[in-house]
Amino acid sequence: MLANKQAIGSKSLGQHPSHTLDQKILAASRHGFTGIEVVYSDLADFAQHLNISIHEAAKVTRDLCAEHRVEIISLAPFEDFEGGSLPLSERLATAKHWLQLARTLQATYLQVPSYYNPDGSTDEKVVVSDLQQLADLASAEQPVISVAYEYLSWGVLCSTWETALRIVDAVDRPNFGLCLDNFHEHTKLWGGNMDKSGKLPTGDRDLEASLKRFSEQCPLEKIFYVQLSDAERFDPPLSEAHPWYLQGEAPQFTWSKHARPFPMEAELGGYLPILETVKTWVVDKGFKGWVSMEVFDWRMRSAEHKPEDAARRARVSWEKIQQGLSGKTRDRPLKAHY
Repeated sequence: MLANKQAIGSKSLGQHPSHTLDQKILAASRHGFTGIEVVYSDLADFAQHLNISIHEAAKVTRDLCAEHRVEIISLAPFEDFEGGSLPLSERLATAKHWLQLARTLQATYLQVPSYYNPDGSTDEKVVVSDLQQLADLASAEQPVISVAYEYLSWGVLCSTWETALRIVDAVDRPNFGLCLDNFHEHTKLWGGNMDKSGKLPTGDRDLEASLKRFSEQCPLEKIFYVQLSDAERFDPPLSEAHPWYLQGEAPQFTWSKHARPFPMEAELGGYLPILETVKTWVVDKGFKGWVSMEVFDWRMRSAEHKPEDAARRARVSWEKIQQGLSGKTRDRPLKAHY
């Protein structure tokens, strides 16, 4: 069973303009989530909704979360920073703005996905140097902000936990560590949305090998927090004729934007082998920190699908994970709900 603190991303509680950040905070609190990842675009929309500056909106958000006993765990996602084509001085100026907001929010982490812009540098030394400067900027003032680095399955240089860990080790800063998201592990190694089977030919073997290496090689102290979602099987598979197809976009990115329901929502097409990964990353590793739901579900773009509905789904999902990891599965191998 998981005793971890439970969080949820603000975008995971609704994606319609009527779904405001204050509604999402209240819904998360009502359904037992004591942490929230604040997505920058949600904060910017909330500022516009209130007709105030984004920094004032951050203060309002901080106070609302305190009132409802919801901790702000991160400001996310600070994208395409490292190795970017813009001058580093411009990227660091943007980083200062984000870090100011993170401090106002009293967020623990700035969440940084690995870059996916094809124009970015593939020189790992440049990437590490950029990230060192970001980490140093994040620790230059109080409170210190920790940088949670997340590998994306469509990342240009960093698309696996091994590469992310190597970069974390090379950055070598106490406030720089890993954000682990099962969606990227599974869509890199196990699942595919361009084939009717929904599964890569060597998926089971490759995922099992990756989890084994993780259990042996990833230090517990490098894990800052964990994100969970499922992936909806594409029917029909992704092709140029698919309504979500976008030329030049990585198939995993298309998948991520549209079809990531809550973990173990098999009734909505979810089919990833989530339990195996949670067991390895969290239970067996002894990780005691935040576990956060991060989903991007096309259904949430509707005004009718309220933040309350999303929070309720997230709670049911968490209970399914708990049940799956309980004694009901302890005596037999964990299988995908495939």
